[in-house]
Amino acid sequence: MGGAGERAPGERAPDVVLLGPPNSGKGTQAKVLGELLGVPAISTGEMLRAAVDEGNELGGRVGGIMKAGELVDDATMAEVVRERLAKPDARAGFILDGYPRTLPQAETLAGILAESGREVAAAVLVQVPEETLVRRALGRGRADDREEVLRERLRVYREKTAPLIGYYRRLGLLREVEGDLPIGEVTSRIVAALGRAAGATVAESRG
Repeated sequence: MGGAGERAPGERAPDVVLLGPPNSGKGTQAKVLGELLGVPAISTGEMLRAAVDEGNELGGRVGGIMKAGELVDDATMAEVVRERLAKPDARAGFILDGYPRTLPQAETLAGILAESGREVAAAVLVQVPEETLVRRALGRGRADDREEVLRERLRVYREKTAPLIGYYRRLGLLREVEGDLPIGEVTSRIVAALGRAAGATVAESRG
């Protein structure tokens, strides 16, 4: 068979949301999984930069918000997500990293996907103990990685994003994997958690 991402006509990789606290490594896992499954790994930052680069009316609004140092509001973010997921490379599946961040955004994503007869296939939670997360970040030695800043980021995550865990669990879509392991082992566990559809796609790409 051919290279990564080649599938039979009409075959799709799963539409996956990655969840996890700051420094859990989910950004790295998104990229690795995207390559394995032959679908784009789409981060919030990538979506926003791409929208600005488009140079259209939406991109102009996003650029203005970002230049002002403000957070992109949910309504504008929904437009960005809808536009990005409609692009050809995302039609066969995607890995979303950093969106949704809140329950309203999760409901918005479900609505966007439903417009084209799609739905989130799985939400993968990369779990890492808080003390490990702080230790990882402090070990990088970056100026903004002070412990009090890191603890605040984790507090905001628990308040705003952690409720998504219960949301996707109630829908039967949550898959939990241990993230305090070597990168390759975490990837293998995520692929296993995604089940037969993802496993078949990976096997096809490696064949």
